[in-house]
Amino acid sequence: MPANQLAVVTGASTGIGLELARCCAQAGFNLVIAADEPAIERVAVDLRRLGVSAEAVEADLATTEGVDKLCAAVGDRPIAALLANAGVGLGKAFLDQDFARIKHLVDTNITGTLYLIHRAGNEMLRRNSGRILITGSIAGFTPGSFQAVYNASKAFLDSFSFALREELRDSGVTVTCLMPGATETEFFRRADMMDTKVGTEQKDGAYEVAKAGFDAMMRGEADIVTGLKNKVQTMVANVTPNEMLAKQHRKMAEPGTAKS
Repeated sequence: MPANQLAVVTGASTGIGLELARCCAQAGFNLVIAADEPAIERVAVDLRRLGVSAEAVEADLATTEGVDKLCAAVGDRPIAALLANAGVGLGKAFLDQDFARIKHLVDTNITGTLYLIHRAGNEMLRRNSGRILITGSIAGFTPGSFQAVYNASKAFLDSFSFALREELRDSGVTVTCLMPGATETEFFRRADMMDTKVGTEQKDGAYEVAKAGFDAMMRGEADIVTGLKNKVQTMVANVTPNEMLAKQHRKMAEPGTAKS
């Protein structure tokens, strides 16, 4: 049991990150949780009711300063589990998107995630012990027309997680990639995608997705695709030409495709 061991969870104020933090608390991990909004403080209060310590850090993890703030809060405590979940989405056509939002997505999903894993991973490697869970996505298997930068960022994370896992194969540090499909969170509203088919259709539950990812991390597995439908989708994507995948994605993510 991980009683009194420390888990760090990012993007923990809502959605999958919140449920990952809850899974950690239920398993007995003490927590440092981070998000870029004040709601993270309320989450910490709720998690303490599960009998663990929970420290909230409000920080913009798209910046090196935000990641440094999180690491400073951890201090010299060993991190038993890092759940790198912070991420943002962005809908609509690439050339119609505000470039500041594009940059923020890349900085959050990729740059900030890499910096945090680099810092925490080095500490784990020195101890030869630790678990890393990276929230990728099945979106990484598909060129995401009308979600082009988001899907590309998840393709990066999916690929990176397998590469890092192989590099750490002979160490005591494991890397697991959680690859959910569309999940019932604030993601699509925040990504301005509530006028799309994928934004309005029924989705997987955040707790079920998080629990599957947490369990896979604890078992030291390489990856977990949640849900039978998503497993089938990834298998189909692996044998479908990218041009066709991009056309299919348009039907899900193009503005105006929401069911009336």
